[in-house]
Amino acid sequence: MTYLDEIARRIARLVPADLVPQDSRDLFRLYALLARSKGLAVTAEDVHDAWVAWMEARRESHPSMVPFDELSPAIKGEDEPFVEAIRRVASEM
Repeated sequence: MTYLDEIARRIARLVPADLVPQDSRDLFRLYALLARSKGLAVTAEDVHDAWVAWMEARRESHPSMVPFDELSPAIKGEDEPFVEAIRRVASEM
């Protein structure tokens, strides 16, 4: 386990379980990277970009795999629990 894995686990524990995708270890590593690189300045757009990169790496597709500004407000809001979790962990680092 690396330091990024530990940060990723801390972030994942703060997100409601029903929002966590299956097999999302690599996604939360990306979120750990955001916590270290962006810290409290992380945005929902950053989270969305990380999710799109994760989905692409998995060779999956989804209608929400478009630039953040093209998403509906409701879909944009789905990233907020992840933003809050990343910011909370970043504030503790």
